[in-house]
Amino acid sequence: MLKSLLKEPLLHFLLIALAIFAVHGLLGNDAEEKTDSIVVTAPKIEQMASLFAKTWQRPPTADELKGLIDDHVKEEIFVRQALELGLDKDDTVVRRRLRQKMEFLNDADAEALEATEAELQAYLAANPDAFRVDSMLAFQQVFLNPQRRGDAIDQNAASVLEALLADPAADPSPLGDPTLLPPGLPLSGAASIGQTFGFDFAEALGKAPVGHWTGPVTSTFGLHLVRVTEHVQGRTPALDEVREAVAREWTNARRKELEDEHLAELLKGYKVTIESPDGTEASQ
Repeated sequence: MLKSLLKEPLLHFLLIALAIFAVHGLLGNDAEEKTDSIVVTAPKIEQMASLFAKTWQRPPTADELKGLIDDHVKEEIFVRQALELGLDKDDTVVRRRLRQKMEFLNDADAEALEATEAELQAYLAANPDAFRVDSMLAFQQVFLNPQRRGDAIDQNAASVLEALLADPAADPSPLGDPTLLPPGLPLSGAASIGQTFGFDFAEALGKAPVGHWTGPVTSTFGLHLVRVTEHVQGRTPALDEVREAVAREWTNARRKELEDEHLAELLKGYKVTIESPDGTEASQ
C-alpha cells in the first residue's frame, strides 16, 4: 500500500511544491528585512500548477514549477515598480482593463439574479416591439420590364391585370417578361421580401388584398402584378414562445440598472469638476 502510494504522480507533485515553497520561505527569512515583501502562497503555487496541468495534460516537473514561481515573482516585481513609477497613469489600455474588471464584478451580481415568472411577463408587456413576431406573406408576381415595354408599360400592366382577373386559375408566367426574380415566395417576412424585391415593394405588398391579383406594384426592377396567397399578421408572442430571449434581455436590463445604481453610489464619494474650453468649471 505504501509503495503504491509513493508511486503516485500527484504525491510527487505535492512534495515538490512544498519543498520549493519551503526553500523560498527559508531564503526569505535569511534575507535582509524589506518593507515590501513578496509572498508566493501555497494556494498560488497550486493554482499555477493546476493551470499548467490543464494546458499540458500533466503536472509540472520541479524545474518547470520553479520556472512558474520565478516568472510570477518577476511579474509581481515589474508590476509594483511600474505602479511606483506611475506608468499606469493615463494609460488607455490599463484604464480600460481596470474598468472591465470592475464591470465584471457588477456582471457577477447580475448573473446571480433570476427573474420570476411575473417579472418576465411584465418585461414582455413593457417591451412588446422587441419580441414582436413580424407579419409574413406568401405571394405570386408577374414582372413587366420597363426597358422592354417602354412608354406602353402602364397600358400593358392594365391589360395583363385584366387577363389575370379574367382567369385566376391560368398560369400567369407567359404574361410577364423574362427575369431572374422568383415568380413568388412562400411565407416570408418583410425583411426577406425586401432583400429580393426591395423594401418599398415589401411595404406595398403588405397592404395588398389576399387572394386577388392587384397592381401594378413598383420595385427597383420594374412593375409587378401581384397576388398575395397568404398573409399571417404580426403579433406579440406568448411568454412561453420567447422565454429565453425575454430572460436574456431582462438580465441585460437589470445589469444596467445595477451598474447605474453602483455608479451613483460611488459618485457620492467624489466631487466631479468638468473644465470647459473657455476656462470655466462646472461641478456634478
